[in-house]
Amino acid sequence: MTDLMPLLGYDYIEFYVGNARQAAHYYRTAYGFDVVAYAGPEHGVRDRCSYVLQQGNIRFVMTAGLLPDSEIVRHAALHGDGVKDVAFAVPDAEEAFRVAVERGAEPYLEPWVEEDEHGKIVKSAIKAYGETIHTFVDRTNYSGVFMPGYKPTQHQVPAQPAGLTLVDHVVCNVDLGDMDKWANYYADIMGFTQLHHFNDEQISTEFTALMSKVLWDGTGRIKMPINEPAEGKKKSQIEEYLDYYQTAGVQHMALATDDIVETVRHMRQAGVRFLTTPRTYYDELRDRLDWSTIDANLDQLAELGILVDQDDEGYLLQIFTKSVQDRPTVFYEIIERHGSRGFGIGNFQALFEAIERDQEARGNL
Repeated sequence: MTDLMPLLGYDYIEFYVGNARQAAHYYRTAYGFDVVAYAGPEHGVRDRCSYVLQQGNIRFVMTAGLLPDSEIVRHAALHGDGVKDVAFAVPDAEEAFRVAVERGAEPYLEPWVEEDEHGKIVKSAIKAYGETIHTFVDRTNYSGVFMPGYKPTQHQVPAQPAGLTLVDHVVCNVDLGDMDKWANYYADIMGFTQLHHFNDEQISTEFTALMSKVLWDGTGRIKMPINEPAEGKKKSQIEEYLDYYQTAGVQHMALATDDIVETVRHMRQAGVRFLTTPRTYYDELRDRLDWSTIDANLDQLAELGILVDQDDEGYLLQIFTKSVQDRPTVFYEIIERHGSRGFGIGNFQALFEAIERDQEARGNL
């Protein structure tokens, strides 16, 4: 069948933040992103400042509003620093918009064209969960640094890259009872199918639980797990997120690397804080996995707190940061895949317990 909604991958992820300059500096220093472009008052943009950061095939945009009545300022005040736009690269932004709206998506911005001396970009956007949007970006006929209105940054010292290569998946948290609604949304609008389904028996501890469905485009370019809270004795991590973010939204992004040991060493030295894993996890790991097929040093992984999981397709290595802002909302996963298309189900217990330890320290468990 002809794919009427072809997605080429994640084009960029845009954050609405309180201070874009400081956010850009943090991601440059701690995560190794280069600041490659800027748009602001110096370039005729009167209501915002935006910094474009890039590492490998990952592109982040940090945007802050400049006026108190700005929608960007309101968003940052209500939600804290968070993801506004998960943008997809497409071959035809007008057609993607037409198909999405025809299938039931709510429009956010009609297709429009932006041009400068480097060519033109066509964009359109639809609404998603909470206040998040998806922008469709066709940059086939554009050769500039990012988009019209953005200029290459000058006098920026190149970052020390952490070895991050691409966005592996983007995870959203939704309210209780909304997981199936949004799974059906991505199936109906984007043509996604279900890759995995995890229930509250698989993702739980004595105190809390969640449920999750993983939707994907069928190629692996786009993977979008959708989490909702499940009933438990105490407040789950999903409920804590929703309390502080005030709506459904992006919980974490998984960033891929080809060498997770070196990436995590780099990020730790730069001040990134990761969730901790007890030594008993690694003692059990020696017997749980087939180490003859895993090219990794268990002692190194234990030293850095990196988790390992294995399935019939291969294995993966992963680790999760603590929240990257004051509110316990957005965090990151660093992942290295070797065949496995999974999400570390064997690590869910250890991960959940680590998150609960942080919740308890905040008084939110």
